[in-house]
Amino acid sequence: MNGKNIADFVPWDGCLHFIDDNDEVLIAGFGRKGKEKGDIPGCRFTVVKVSSVSLIALYKEKKEKPRA
Repeated sequence: MNGKNIADFVPWDGCLHFIDDNDEVLIAGFGRKGKEKGDIPGCRFTVVKVSSVSLIALYKEKKEKPRA
């Protein structure tokens, strides 16, 4: 909605394939109090939903990503 570009973490192997260019994603805080966590420098957020569908549901093949 706001058009900001940020660096975020995509959990689970292969989930990056569910995210296309210009997809609307919902992100959540990752780490501790706005700081990065672990060995991922600069990543303060993690992807939760892609196109209003949960990323874990896409990963476990329980739902499909809606077509345009």
